[in-house]
Amino acid sequence: MHKQIYSIISGTGSYLPTKHIPNADFLNSIFYESTGEKINRSNEEIISKFQQITGIDERRYVEDDFVSSDIAFFAAEKAIANSGIDKEELDYIIVAHNFGDVKHGTTRVDIVPAIAARVKHKLGILNPFTVAYDLPFGCPGWLQAVIQANYYIRSGDAKKILVIGSETLSRVSDPHDRDSMIYSDGAGAVVLSAVESEEPVGILTHVTRTDTFEQAFLLRMDKSYNPEKNNELYLKMNGRKLYEYALKTVPAAIKMAIDKSGLPITDIERILIHQANEKMDDAIVNRLYELYGVKDRPEFSMPMTISWLGNNSVATLPILFDLIVNQRVDNHQLNAGDHFVFASVGAGMHVNALVYKMPG
Repeated sequence: MHKQIYSIISGTGSYLPTKHIPNADFLNSIFYESTGEKINRSNEEIISKFQQITGIDERRYVEDDFVSSDIAFFAAEKAIANSGIDKEELDYIIVAHNFGDVKHGTTRVDIVPAIAARVKHKLGILNPFTVAYDLPFGCPGWLQAVIQANYYIRSGDAKKILVIGSETLSRVSDPHDRDSMIYSDGAGAVVLSAVESEEPVGILTHVTRTDTFEQAFLLRMDKSYNPEKNNELYLKMNGRKLYEYALKTVPAAIKMAIDKSGLPITDIERILIHQANEKMDDAIVNRLYELYGVKDRPEFSMPMTISWLGNNSVATLPILFDLIVNQRVDNHQLNAGDHFVFASVGAGMHVNALVYKMPG
């Protein structure tokens, strides 16, 4: 059989901020409705309901002295070391993010120079043909960067690519919005390498869709819900509409990717889904199995880290994968020959899914 070029993940790394923020830290917050009126319920009740829906008990916030490019660099160093490659051999560095280097105490976006350029600088790479660029694509950004990297590799144009997801959502969340409790910070990275194989391995298939006609502004930047604090822009979300959109589109996109691979759903060992909201993710995976006529999905089909890491946007999938391969997620492991799915949904609105086979 003729050998083809495939993209495999040859190294992983992640950075988890050291600041643990439990739900109790929000007991003294003052929350407002989108109308500008104070919420007429106790914070204990607000937090309890929040935990029941999202599954979040605590989250991580980046240290005051660090910005997104710093923690992206930390994750990148680990991924490069884990892969065993020479950093000068990298053909591309792609960094997925949405707000750049937001400094502590501000919400100001800083993306010049590109975060990828800053990471390349921090890594000390001299090779001028290591191309470094950013991909702002909402929460699905890291996975979309992996999809782009796969095209470079499959074309023969590149052999080694560093793909990073890094975000500090705590810096752009409105402290007077209940949704601020969802967001967290972190960074994850992988090295994708080209391999020649007679049998399909690594990235097998993928699907991406963008729905903007009615859904473009389900996530957006807007003023604080506190009417006395409207001189900054913060991340805002229409949670109910986003939930409805995700439940309608994400299972279908995952099914398209699986069907393109020719695999039955029973061959998919795990669904690694963007850690957005435990209730929503659970409903998405249940709906996926229902599309295949499976009423009861396998017990450990969906590994989750949101309870202790929160939603750190583009960083959730690479962090989740790094934790699994390093056996830091209970009841979850991926072995040679296993098939799994990456999937994400977020601002844009974008949805993507990718089927991957673990190399031997």
